[in-house]
Amino acid sequence: MSTGFGGVPDLLEARNLVKDFQLRSGWHRSVLHAVKDASFRLTPGATLALVGESGSGKSTIARMLAKIETPSSGGIYLDGRPSPNGGPGLAWYRKHVQMVFQDPFASLNPFHTVLHHVERPIRLHHPRLADAEVRSRALGWLERVQLTPAESYAQRRPHELSGGQRQRVAIARALAPGARFIVADEPVSMLDVSIRLGVLNLLADLQREERLAVLYITHDLATARHFSDEILVMYHGDIVERGPSDRVILDPQHEYTRTLLDAAADPDRLGQLRDEVRRNG
Repeated sequence: MSTGFGGVPDLLEARNLVKDFQLRSGWHRSVLHAVKDASFRLTPGATLALVGESGSGKSTIARMLAKIETPSSGGIYLDGRPSPNGGPGLAWYRKHVQMVFQDPFASLNPFHTVLHHVERPIRLHHPRLADAEVRSRALGWLERVQLTPAESYAQRRPHELSGGQRQRVAIARALAPGARFIVADEPVSMLDVSIRLGVLNLLADLQREERLAVLYITHDLATARHFSDEILVMYHGDIVERGPSDRVILDPQHEYTRTLLDAAADPDRLGQLRDEVRRNG
């Protein structure tokens, strides 16, 4: 395992994260407890799936890791030191922790070219690079995400691409500055079913090649099992179950996890698999 700051192994860690939102309707005020005491770790080369229904707190955790939201309490640690909320330290953090958003069209600026989207984070995080080197790296990332030949995509704008191609640009943009930790917030839910597997396989390939740590946020239990090493199940802001992917899917311990599985596309087959696991010990 490589080491980060001060010889500490590469690690992104959430400790006791809490996020509360203050709600106001007329004279009435209330508090929404979006995330309650969430703790987990992301390590190089591993995928951690965060599973739950809409409103369970998954995306709030993603936004806190990406420094879009500030935790109400708890902390986020990268390479053993607390993540900063501003200043040069925040730039250092964002270089290594990047997010792939759910909607690839909304996350790309329609007025800029594909090449601009990938070059910009390289320029921000590597300001001493010459223009030629920035362009070479950006084109290289377009090749890596299978937008080939890269030159033919470089000057296109988002509306000239398919949904899957736009998400590949978003992945290239996230990895271009040198990210080691990727927060993928339902990265294929807005895509046609026919191209989802290709994008997930691309993420898996890049993860192996770059030894990335990936937090994969989804409501799809089948892909969570297939693409992750460990699964966390969220319900109303709480992590109610965690464990190796096969164990959580085939032998769930929490009632809510069983409810999610019963709502899956093929609950009969999942039930058969769970029975086989129980019989075989």
